[in-house]
Amino acid sequence: MEPSGKGCAGPPNTRPTATAVPLAGGNSCIAEARHFAADFLTRAQADQDVVVSARVMDLTQLVVSELVTNASKYAPGPIHMELRIAEAAVEVTVRDSRRARPVACAVDPHRIGQHGLEIVLAVAREFQVHVEPAGKRVTAHISLAEDAGSGRG
Repeated sequence: MEPSGKGCAGPPNTRPTATAVPLAGGNSCIAEARHFAADFLTRAQADQDVVVSARVMDLTQLVVSELVTNASKYAPGPIHMELRIAEAAVEVTVRDSRRARPVACAVDPHRIGQHGLEIVLAVAREFQVHVEPAGKRVTAHISLAEDAGSGRG
């Protein structure tokens, strides 16, 4: 699978790196999205000298999995995922056709399932939802710095 584009080159260590991929939806696209994210980060390490720890690699794949799962489960139609490295973070953006904002369930350790958004909120440095005319855009930022701690709180 080839990326649809990379960011423009700039001064060393400040070059933005970005790529995007359309996803058909359904269960198979979740694994496809995770593999695409791992490939993207591996290329960023090799081509752009971006330091990506094993923890950041795992967290990025987890966030990708949860966001794509939600889009696949709750929004009809295609999904579009964008990955970008900027401002010492990996930005994961998932666009889908549903205009409703995702809502994290109240914490309940006895609940089985529906913890995806809770997990994303726990590990993301920033989390944003933008409702658009044809759906929504959900973006989570995962810090590249190991000492940044986990998430927003």
